[in-house]
Amino acid sequence: MMANVATRPFVMGILNVTPDSFSDGGRFLTPGSAVARGEQMAAEGADVVDVGGESSRPGARPVDEAEELRRVLPVVEGLAGTVRVSIDTMKPAVARAAVAAGATLVNDVGGELWPLAAELGAGWVSMHSRGTPRTMQSLTHYDDVVGEVRASVLDAALRARDAGVGEVWVDPGIGFAKTAAQNVALLAALPELVEAAWAAGARVLVGTSRKGFLGRYGAPSPDRPLGAESRLEASIAMAVWAMAAGVGMVRVHDVADTIRAAALVGPGTGSTRSPDHAGEACR
Repeated sequence: MMANVATRPFVMGILNVTPDSFSDGGRFLTPGSAVARGEQMAAEGADVVDVGGESSRPGARPVDEAEELRRVLPVVEGLAGTVRVSIDTMKPAVARAAVAAGATLVNDVGGELWPLAAELGAGWVSMHSRGTPRTMQSLTHYDDVVGEVRASVLDAALRARDAGVGEVWVDPGIGFAKTAAQNVALLAALPELVEAAWAAGARVLVGTSRKGFLGRYGAPSPDRPLGAESRLEASIAMAVWAMAAGVGMVRVHDVADTIRAAALVGPGTGSTRSPDHAGEACR
């Protein structure tokens, strides 16, 4: 059963069916193991399971369309009757096929699939990024990172709403074409983004789970950052901050731990002051 919006912010569980994702790459490559992991996250309380067949980490190599479809479709089909499924992709054909297989949310790293979401009647997440995974970390110059990212995602949200997308989420893209300092600045400005998104008919989704910039917190020294598997505490802290700032959903690897934290935080601005079109987005 999905969480009630008045109870807590939504939690999206990350399910990477890839060999090269930065944290769990290679762990869930077979459809059986991936579906089992998705069912486990649902049992832990995940409101959405986000299935991705192409790594978007900095430096990742692209995957061709046929291979991405081979990876994700059996998993989407296997989970669609158990939990709400999101498809994490930049490819229109993959999004279309995944929605046909049962996904109801398109998590769009490229930020360009809103016409397709409108056509299919799916929800849509507009994430901010620049370039490709192989080039993004060379594209981190901003005159005003907070203002430019906010303007970009809100413009996309308005275009999606005008096109008829009924459920719109915006994601500032923590770690995508951003330095560590820029990530922190965007996180500090989340309350303002939440209010601006709400006014534009959208809600905010944030994903910081296990990301590289968190490795410096609690590390033995600045030149020895913590590895991905040792970033749980920092990930939970950032999820709690995001929820307290009013975001409607957090995207995480560690579902059970985040669910417990979400219950302690309780309802935030983003979950209780929802636009009418997205108020029950995760039923």
